[in-house]
Amino acid sequence: MKGEGKVFFLKSRMKWIGLLGLVLSAFSLLVHFLLAGFTDDSISDYSIPVTLFSWRPVFDNPRFNRHTPLYRRLWGPTRHVESLLPYAIPRGYHSDPPARTNGFVFVRIQGGFHEIRNSIPDVVAVSRLLNATLVIPEIQSTTSSKGISSQFKSFAYLYNEEHFMASLANDVRVVKTLPKNLKWARRKKQIPSFKVSYGSSPYYYLHHVLPVLIKHSVVELVVPHGGCLQAILPTNLEDYQRLRCRVAFHALQFRKEVQELSTKVLQRLRPLGRPFIAYDPGMTREALAYHGCAELFQDVHTELIQHKRAWMIKRGIVKGKLSVDSAEQRLQGLCPLMPEEVGILLRAYGYSWDTIIYVAGGEVFGGQRTLIPLHGMFENVVDRTSLSTGWELAKMYGRESKHKDIRPKTPPSVEEETKHDSSKSIRQRPQPLPPPPARPKYYNIEGWWGWVAESDNEPENTVIELRTNAHKLLWEAIDYVVSVEADVFVPGFDRDGKGHPSFASLVMGHRLYQSASAKTFRPDRKQTAMLLEEIRDHMYEANHTWIASVRKLLKKSIPEGLVESSKRSKAFSFLSHPVPECSCIKRDHRVSNVSLIEADLGVTHRCPQGMDGAVRSKDNKNAEKEEDLDEEDLSSSGFFFGHKESGGSSNSNNETVNSEANNKEEGQLEDQEELEGGER
Repeated sequence: MKGEGKVFFLKSRMKWIGLLGLVLSAFSLLVHFLLAGFTDDSISDYSIPVTLFSWRPVFDNPRFNRHTPLYRRLWGPTRHVESLLPYAIPRGYHSDPPARTNGFVFVRIQGGFHEIRNSIPDVVAVSRLLNATLVIPEIQSTTSSKGISSQFKSFAYLYNEEHFMASLANDVRVVKTLPKNLKWARRKKQIPSFKVSYGSSPYYYLHHVLPVLIKHSVVELVVPHGGCLQAILPTNLEDYQRLRCRVAFHALQFRKEVQELSTKVLQRLRPLGRPFIAYDPGMTREALAYHGCAELFQDVHTELIQHKRAWMIKRGIVKGKLSVDSAEQRLQGLCPLMPEEVGILLRAYGYSWDTIIYVAGGEVFGGQRTLIPLHGMFENVVDRTSLSTGWELAKMYGRESKHKDIRPKTPPSVEEETKHDSSKSIRQRPQPLPPPPARPKYYNIEGWWGWVAESDNEPENTVIELRTNAHKLLWEAIDYVVSVEADVFVPGFDRDGKGHPSFASLVMGHRLYQSASAKTFRPDRKQTAMLLEEIRDHMYEANHTWIASVRKLLKKSIPEGLVESSKRSKAFSFLSHPVPECSCIKRDHRVSNVSLIEADLGVTHRCPQGMDGAVRSKDNKNAEKEEDLDEEDLSSSGFFFGHKESGGSSNSNNETVNSEANNKEEGQLEDQEELEGGER
């Protein structure tokens, strides 16, 4: 009895100790969450990234010299277009919107981030063309109530409504909602609706939509493909192009929470004031399927792309065959550059292993496995997940209800239940076995591959996927801000899953408008593929001749890619190349820039006198000595992986020696550069 009492006492003591441990754990968690909420606004004040983030920058030499020729070649402004300034103000008589209009235009926009951003300036221009009152567009992917934020809805989920309306007060009448009577008629589907095709002409709106608008006082426009007005307008409608620029680059401001997190990401991207590269792979499943680039991947990935391509062919999106020679497509420049290939090009151009590279543009097909070679060549490869925390993203999403993957079902009726019970009592005849299943189809969810049923159709979105699709808009908004502000931008691909300009095209157009001299590479993918094919069997042991060819190609891609963009991209999307309509030339521009800016880009309008001081003047001598360094400063063997050949003490000595050698060599290379410029 005495032993049993002792055992009972020990057991009760252990229970109390366990209960006390649980209480202390719960208390510590509560304190942790309170401290996290308290430090939300102050965490970004640290100048050096703290251990809270998964990225800790690694640099060979923290002291980054901005005054060397090497820095000017890698990070300096593009002198060919330094005199190009943004100028989207109307250039003639511009009347304010009348108090009485022809009616209301209600717009529903479908698609992803770049399609939404490409559509909104178009619908504003169409509203002014029709002399109509624009109802703030409805973004379809954020209107569902299945788990998406109840705090931010539709247009306000992504953009600042008040700023949008205030910025366009002198251009178009904008209201938040339809009047009550028209709102009721829309719910009853009693207002006329137009499903607008991509790049519709002004003639279509003036001769088909306007008469219906005048008759019914309201029309609904459904924009499914990311652009409802043709990119290149007649000369007499040139001010509508500038209106598009005012909408895209001034009125479309992301809402406060998105702006704040984007600013924090930018601050964390520039530790110790170092510049960074933004890289958009452009490798979406839709783009790969549309252009027939399935065989760039293996096994399940190829099957996924082919399944999507078959789906596109069935719906008339793709006109070609199901099986396409991906190798031939790649050599023709119709497939994205792989992250490994982009890394090799950047290392060959001269960017060191510790260069900061921000991976932008949303989902990368194949997941993080595709980016492993890029991580192997550059130590500081990051994205939005490396530079933000879960609670910061949750704050940006807003209040969200708890999701349920199982869709609610209506209970069966009494008749159905009775029929079901009676069928159980009846002895059923044996049924034949189902046919053997064909090869399973797979579906991509954030880089993870899961089996779904055999079907010709894509699986329906679950509740979690609907919410994720809305979140992707916010992720790409952060990537957009970071890419526009980046010191260097590199696109892996500039076409989407419909053959139209993609996220990267809009970024390059915004950079061209806002800061034309910011370094943006536009490599010719056909020439790049040919160069990469030469060293396919020894990609990491390139010789000096090949490295020189890559440098020449990338250097030429800055001005020549800009001219090519004016011929190719602008025909599909005006925002991908808003020049010359939305730009002007600085009055004191150098004569050497006339050929590119005036002859090739067509910019002839001189900026007003007050704008000349907006751009910092550079030393002409330094501007002329911008581009080249002798390739002999790099060894061919082990070039791409030679990270840390020397210690910290010898780094400064090597930098000094290299700087002196580079200054000496630039006099010889300057003549060659001017000769190449004359040939162009």
